[in-house]
Amino acid sequence: MEIKKAVFVVSSSNYRQCPDTGLPEYAFIGRSNVGKSSLINMLTNNRGLAKTSVKPGKTQLINHFLVNDQWYLVDLPGYGYAQTSKSNRSKWQQMIVDYMLKREALVNTFVLVDSRIPPQAIDLEFINFLGEHGVPLSIVFTKIDKQKQRELAHNLNSYKRTLADVWDPLPEIILTSSVTRYGKEALLNRIGEINEGLSRD
Repeated sequence: MEIKKAVFVVSSSNYRQCPDTGLPEYAFIGRSNVGKSSLINMLTNNRGLAKTSVKPGKTQLINHFLVNDQWYLVDLPGYGYAQTSKSNRSKWQQMIVDYMLKREALVNTFVLVDSRIPPQAIDLEFINFLGEHGVPLSIVFTKIDKQKQRELAHNLNSYKRTLADVWDPLPEIILTSSVTRYGKEALLNRIGEINEGLSRD
């Protein structure tokens, strides 16, 4: 699949305010500073589509981008550390949970994980939370260009072993780099496959 057009539509503070068009939605979420905005901009061939920042917590609302007039890419606030108040973090958490569990248009969640670090409890808890509630997901490892292949393989295997304690089979895993554009085709193909399946239903 090729993205020919991607435009910002709206920012919402809760799932009820999201677009009511019936189009499928693909959510992107991860810990603060995992490289989410850079990945979205790489996927859409638009460096300025999602706002990037070295300061964690830049995304604070549910952001909808309409892609090819056919589906929505949804940019969600990062979970975990962000330079904001505890009350704001709590509000974001509830907003994310409500969206994940109550948004009927959501067809897949791409959970972004930093490939450079070992399994983190906050990532595993969120992945398992989605699994427990039957929310379809794919795990997207980011920044694979920032380390050697041996280190990447070690961290990837570590994640698989940890997830295997809870998951059988394991969730889909996609490796990506916003710098080299590695994984772009795999991500877009996955979205295309889901869209095709929806059109047949």
